[in-house]
Amino acid sequence: MALKVFINGELFDKDDAKISVFDHGLLFGDGIFEGMRAYSGKVFEMGPHLDRLWESARAIHLEIPGTKDEMAAAVNQTLQANELSDAYVRLIVTRGTGTLGLDAHLCKNPQVIIITDKISLYPEKFYEEGLDLVTAATIRNHPAALSPRVKSLNYLNNILAKIEGARAGCVEALMLNHKGEVAECTGDNIFIVRKGKLLTPPIDAGILEGITRNAVIQLAAKLGIECLEQPFTRHDVFVCDECFLTGSAAEVIPVVRLDDRSIGDGKPGPMTQQLRKAFTALVHGS
Repeated sequence: MALKVFINGELFDKDDAKISVFDHGLLFGDGIFEGMRAYSGKVFEMGPHLDRLWESARAIHLEIPGTKDEMAAAVNQTLQANELSDAYVRLIVTRGTGTLGLDAHLCKNPQVIIITDKISLYPEKFYEEGLDLVTAATIRNHPAALSPRVKSLNYLNNILAKIEGARAGCVEALMLNHKGEVAECTGDNIFIVRKGKLLTPPIDAGILEGITRNAVIQLAAKLGIECLEQPFTRHDVFVCDECFLTGSAAEVIPVVRLDDRSIGDGKPGPMTQQLRKAFTALVHGS
């Protein structure tokens, strides 16, 4: 069965799912998206994901057609059409068809696209053995230029950092902000463990407020783990006891080296494993 893609209320076979080459999402990265995970047929934290989508839309003056309830129903419809219970969901809203100029007011038909498919962001061995990271020279976009809390279609900043990581032999790269502080990785938020405490960069460090990040913070509180949202530097990562990343596609994945320096004993740490186990239980409803 061909994979079905939802576009503006209709389902199309993957090869026939098309939008105009004049769409500002293609021409300028003018649009927003959410990446979500479905477990056993239920999308994890659909409400917060849709809230963030609508907030991103408001920030860039984009009117999303329909309501959140209608969007949720469309996501579920697409999952069911593809007979997927465990899947990755990419929800996209573009500005729509316009001209070759920048004037967004000429775009009158926002495009709503929903893709559901399988995903394996990292090989399983990295979840067991941990990731090696390299610090990218490409810094995170300045938050005063484009807020990182807007999950826009323009990911060139992250892609350039990802290329740096790949060229260094790493599947992920650490990005710093304009102050030289740790921000996040190219597609994931970052946590470190230091002297029994969990630390993660605050929202004003120039990061995306990740849905999985927030879930892990809440899990830590339930487990009695103190979690601080505070700035830290690359040095703090070098000398920390543990490190891990979070994201909808990545879930919770350990990091064991940064810039050719071992983190802790060079193996996934106990708090990382505890939180990974708790997150797996959470998303599977146990």
